[in-house]
Amino acid sequence: MSNVSGESPASRHADQSSAPTDEWSADLHARFFRALGDPTRVRLLLRLLDAPAGELSVGALVTATGVAQARVSTHLGCLRWCGLVQARRDGKQIYYRVADPRVRELLALAGRMLTDHAAGVASCAVVG
Repeated sequence: MSNVSGESPASRHADQSSAPTDEWSADLHARFFRALGDPTRVRLLLRLLDAPAGELSVGALVTATGVAQARVSTHLGCLRWCGLVQARRDGKQIYYRVADPRVRELLALAGRMLTDHAAGVASCAVVG
């Protein structure tokens, strides 16, 4: 079946920057939020956002969060794969920083929403 407008399905998706409008887009949105759906990943992002130099080594993140190095590395790998953080190597050290400034806005918005909805979110049996 040909498309009368001449647009490909991918270009239609690229033009849709608002709420999810179909199954593919809804799934992609859900996957994005699952990347933020782990408390350790959120804590790592918050630590990176608060870092004076804008970046922290894996060792500094381990110390700051109290989470085992292997677990921190796994979560940073997820955040990196999703494009939320970037890494750079300096000798044996790997430093991470937030890759997109909108992460700060997103977490700030979530914090403001939680001000109004914390009890409901905390008690939701489905999200558990």
